[in-house]
Amino acid sequence: MRRIPCGQKTIKNKHMKQLFFSLLTLITVGACGQSDKSKRPSPPAIVTETVSSGAIVTIDYSQPSLKGRKIGTELAPYGQVWRTGANEATVFEVSKDVKIEGQSLPAGKYGLYSIPGETEWTIIFNKTWKQWGTQYKEADDALRVKVSPAKVDALNEKMTFVIDKSGKISLSWGDTVVAFMVK
Repeated sequence: MRRIPCGQKTIKNKHMKQLFFSLLTLITVGACGQSDKSKRPSPPAIVTETVSSGAIVTIDYSQPSLKGRKIGTELAPYGQVWRTGANEATVFEVSKDVKIEGQSLPAGKYGLYSIPGETEWTIIFNKTWKQWGTQYKEADDALRVKVSPAKVDALNEKMTFVIDKSGKISLSWGDTVVAFMVK
């Protein structure tokens, strides 16, 4: 049996304790960070559907609430790029190549942004999807399509996406619905 001089044993124990507490901290922070998302003012949501073309479409987003504010001025300002959600970038994913409003979009993940307007919305599929939602770069756009919003009677407090099997994707928020087709 080899003897370890007293000073070396203390150093090894000290480093082992530091390593143990560092790992414990990382595990604890990681576990808490994941559960915190559901407690955010804009909670996460995810919607997935296999559309008639056979593509699996998934939208992973956070749901901002109106809280008495108005779309176009206080929220999602007209004429400006908006992250189409809250917190991290909204992730739009398609399992195979698709056409959105007749334009081609390759299979993959995209950051979903938009430019809201009273009579027209521009829906933007950006190549950079894993980022905080406000870090948008137009140079990374993969596709932009223009669609017309519609007004509805029922007020929707939280922004919500719905994917229909036909490929119609609707963003509902406040008294506005913005829809686009994925085929």
